[in-house]
Amino acid sequence: MIGLGCMRLSTKDRPSREQALAVLHAALDGGVRLLDTADVYALDDGDLHHNEALIAEALAAWDGPRHEVVVCTKGGLSRPKGAWVPDGRAGSLLAAAEGSREALAVDAIDLYLLHAPDPRTKLGTSVRALKKLRQAGVVREIGLCNVRVHELEEAQRIVPITAIQVGISVYEDESLRNGVVRRALDAGLTVYAHSPFGGTRARHRVARDPLLLELAAKHGVSPHQIALAWVRGLDPRIVPLVGATRPASVRDSLASEGVVLDGADWGRLDEAFPAGRVLRVPTEARRPSASSPGEVVLLMGYPAAGKSSLARSLVDEGYARLNRDDEGGSLNDLLPKLDALLAEGRRRVVLDNTYPDRASRNRVVETAWARGVSARCLWLATDETQAAVNASLRMVARHGHMLGPAEIAEAGKQYANSFGPSALLRYRRHFEAPRAEEGFVVDEVPFERAPWTGEPGCFVHADVLWSSARGKKRPLDAGDVVFDEAVLTRLRGEPRLVVLHRDGDRSEDDVSAMFARVAEVLPHARTYWCGHPSGAPVCFCRKPYAGLAVQAVVEGGLDPARSVMVGASRADASVAEALGMRFYAVEDWLALTV
Repeated sequence: MIGLGCMRLSTKDRPSREQALAVLHAALDGGVRLLDTADVYALDDGDLHHNEALIAEALAAWDGPRHEVVVCTKGGLSRPKGAWVPDGRAGSLLAAAEGSREALAVDAIDLYLLHAPDPRTKLGTSVRALKKLRQAGVVREIGLCNVRVHELEEAQRIVPITAIQVGISVYEDESLRNGVVRRALDAGLTVYAHSPFGGTRARHRVARDPLLLELAAKHGVSPHQIALAWVRGLDPRIVPLVGATRPASVRDSLASEGVVLDGADWGRLDEAFPAGRVLRVPTEARRPSASSPGEVVLLMGYPAAGKSSLARSLVDEGYARLNRDDEGGSLNDLLPKLDALLAEGRRRVVLDNTYPDRASRNRVVETAWARGVSARCLWLATDETQAAVNASLRMVARHGHMLGPAEIAEAGKQYANSFGPSALLRYRRHFEAPRAEEGFVVDEVPFERAPWTGEPGCFVHADVLWSSARGKKRPLDAGDVVFDEAVLTRLRGEPRLVVLHRDGDRSEDDVSAMFARVAEVLPHARTYWCGHPSGAPVCFCRKPYAGLAVQAVVEGGLDPARSVMVGASRADASVAEALGMRFYAVEDWLALTV
């Protein structure tokens, strides 16, 4: 079975209305019974539902069996100024579905999919909105697009899911390697494969691919037909969604249903596009026997989680080490080097990279299995907060101070393991917890920090020390500073005093002048402040990261476990928690008996 993906009939460089209708009728006349659309298949937000209305017009004018045709549409994106922006809010989905039902001119939508998870909206919120639509009779069946295994599982706990839609092609193997296609098929779902030629950027690549051209010549077909036969041959429940803007292209794609690949063809294809074996060949036929010698170890965890230290201990035991920081390039660039090591007879190898997602781990597992070597995953369970502390300690040790955004970018050119908060945020965004079903033993390594050494200190956030004479949230400049005398009196008795402050709204001159006032009243205090801009974190010295306090600990020879921190917010408490300090709200601290 092949479906028609209708996006290109309504987006940039779309054909004329007459040609678009001809494409739809060519597909329907050729036996296509699944039309895939979306409310945002349009030029922008002012053109929404263009594609759905086009499909409604084509079906109304077609004299074939309309009841056999399933129209799948989607909601959960918006098109401001032509961009593609996730919007999974419940209200937006409910309104979008009503708009789609009206544009399609149907009583109920056959199949309605969440177009993409919205990082700003909990997935459960979006899925419960889909459930409400089904209960109200607006849609008959529900599905999801572009999801991972844990997202599919979460949705299934809320409402029955009928189908998923993900990208699958000889050049797009993410959904095969991350396990979501297998999980969906095992659950009896239909899998719709969008972009079966690799998407707009890769569709011309198919026509030039040497292997696809060779097999096309062998079978007397086009290379695009071979690419479609590869997708269809993965599993009969996978339905490729071909896109076309010309009737001839539709007819060429439909002709692929007559292409039958033999064993030699699949052998060649598996060599060139090995992800296909993940789905076609049973796991037990790919997995090495338990008696096979050696192992490939993946060390996974946040950047600065401590992977390098653990890798060195394995190297001392005789493991060969592969690391992207040393070798250069991407994680995928390590795979040929891993394969070469295994081919040379090195049966124990450790890779200490991040490997946050299932697809990146699968590539390593399958490479090892192809050489008859099993895999093991050591998961460093260091959380993001402690990884940030480790990164800050490394930064101070290497550079003598906490780096700002521009300095971080410059340091990254020289040191592969120099990075800012974006690296941690990226890991969190891609993270999928490792499971034994991926093909390896999972050993979780708990986080343990070596004991701190040094003297006790008192860390104070400046907002508990001063206020604004003009009644603002915080002082605007040095002339606006008013000190809390009770706090000052108490701090004068603290021999190792550190004052921390974050202010991205004042000029460096203003903040320096404000801290000159602090030096007048607390001359023994050491002060640290961050003036980097608001918004997404760009440095580790900004709350809730503890970089400023880390620098103070290192420079002052202080022991966080013996120190206290006084603050006025949850972010202040987070800084203390990251370093194992006792935290006090200012009023509680003032009430302590000295």
